[in-house]
Amino acid sequence: MNLNKTRNIQLLAGCICLSMAACSDDAPSTGGGQTGAVDDVSYIGKAVGNFSADEWYPGGELGTTLNVSEGCYEDETPATTNMGLTDQFNRGEMFFERNVTIDTPPFNGLGPASVRKSCIDCHPGYGHGKRQDSYKAGFGNGYLLVIYHPDDGANSNDGPYISEVTGMPQTQAVSPFLPPVDEDKITITWKNVTAMESGLSMTFPNGGDSYELIYPEVTIDPSAFNTYPVPTNYAVRLESTIGIIGTGLIDAIPDDSLKKQYELTARYSEVNPAMWDKEANDWASTAYYTNWTSPGALADGTAVTGKIKRYTYALTRASLQDGAGANAMWNIPNVSRPDRPKLYTTQAWADAMSMNADVISAIKRDPTSPYYADGTDEGIADAVKNLLSPNTNQFDNKWHNFTPDMSTDNFYAFMVWHRGLSIPRARNLNDPDVQRGKKLFMEMGCATCHRPSWTTGDDNYWTPDVIKGRPLPKYPKQKIYPYSDFVQHKLYMANDIHGSWCRTTPLWGRGLSLINTGAEDRLHDCRARNEVEAIMWHCYSKKSQAYDSAYKFYNLPKADRDAVVKFLRSI
Repeated sequence: MNLNKTRNIQLLAGCICLSMAACSDDAPSTGGGQTGAVDDVSYIGKAVGNFSADEWYPGGELGTTLNVSEGCYEDETPATTNMGLTDQFNRGEMFFERNVTIDTPPFNGLGPASVRKSCIDCHPGYGHGKRQDSYKAGFGNGYLLVIYHPDDGANSNDGPYISEVTGMPQTQAVSPFLPPVDEDKITITWKNVTAMESGLSMTFPNGGDSYELIYPEVTIDPSAFNTYPVPTNYAVRLESTIGIIGTGLIDAIPDDSLKKQYELTARYSEVNPAMWDKEANDWASTAYYTNWTSPGALADGTAVTGKIKRYTYALTRASLQDGAGANAMWNIPNVSRPDRPKLYTTQAWADAMSMNADVISAIKRDPTSPYYADGTDEGIADAVKNLLSPNTNQFDNKWHNFTPDMSTDNFYAFMVWHRGLSIPRARNLNDPDVQRGKKLFMEMGCATCHRPSWTTGDDNYWTPDVIKGRPLPKYPKQKIYPYSDFVQHKLYMANDIHGSWCRTTPLWGRGLSLINTGAEDRLHDCRARNEVEAIMWHCYSKKSQAYDSAYKFYNLPKADRDAVVKFLRSI
């Protein structure tokens, strides 16, 4: 648990880190390491070159930590400190970092099936997941399986999720149950791109150095599925988690500001019709997140029926308090709480477990099991079928009444922590190479999608009824620099993301990924091992909405490409 809780301590830590750094100032052309540190402490908060003074604070004054050393992704925001919420923040952090157990309070509640046993498994060091060669649920594996029915052949990226397993498929189970998907029968094969679909050479024209691109292909043997029925005609993609830093600041961006961005984007680019109705020049009805676990209200008590989606690659979540982390604490380890009385499972899995003779036999030998019922095979099967069902209220049913695993107080602390995570300050903005990198980034048009700045509103955030009236960190009127338009685009990569549309990932703080997580992998499935590979995937196809910008990078002299990379590592 990181203890840098005040700005003075954070500044001291940053100074110590910089004074001890002995890295070269030369950024390698293909990534591979952190930006070489220069003496920038005396410049913090000052305008330098083409950077304004506030660009040192990507999360604004209320959302930025001055700490840039190892562990800085864990810091609380100044707003959290100022509001006297540090104790709740620290308590909430424990629920992120600790493994969920079956029955050891307060970390009890591991569901009968789960995706992971802890949040930090998917977000190592609070950052992006790491590239994996095999699918083993454990620390660093931020991969989520996407299993779906391809809608126009085996190579299609599009199509509905299969119904036999959950949307985030589970590969773990507690005894005596079997996991919905047996991870030993999941195969990840990394393929090398031998030729760019766009026709570009894999050697840069200016500088002569080459680049490599890889991508994963994933297969799951039908025998891996412990469901009834077993799915057929399916395809698989991988999606990695992204860093969780600064998510509360994203929540504070007003819906009206997002609408202006969509209006602008729709003038020159195709946009996802599920989010934007170009003919009406307005939100599509499906752009609103309305699947609240409770009616809830804004922080000032105002009722609200929906909020514009802004989280996940597929833009499936809106408010942080009812999506993203709030949702993940329930559906990743399957921890119940007062506002989440049902399991994250499927009936196909529940049915399969109720038909499994080994499962029935194991429960029959244990009269203390909540699934024991009357002790007969039929009674046990009926209890298993219904208690594992996603339709059963775990706290009020005729088979066995469980109690909530996570208390409201602990859920509140978890929300304080999640909304209270800061963004590290920018680094080396006084470096001429970083300044040149920014200039090139803007000239190439990268900022069209990786929009540098937003201004938060009053931050009258939505809150669920279960924690109504309890304060969360607030970020009103902050100029922030996430470097994302929060709009989905298409890149047309080989073996592309499910659904084809992918939200622009924020770039802030990513230059500190190596010292916080031990890896620098980028893009939705960690296929890019560094910044250069990530950029070149943007021009793999001429159909890519980012082709022109990436093509300009491709044609830069090596020194300029290095400057762009150095800039990306500094913001």
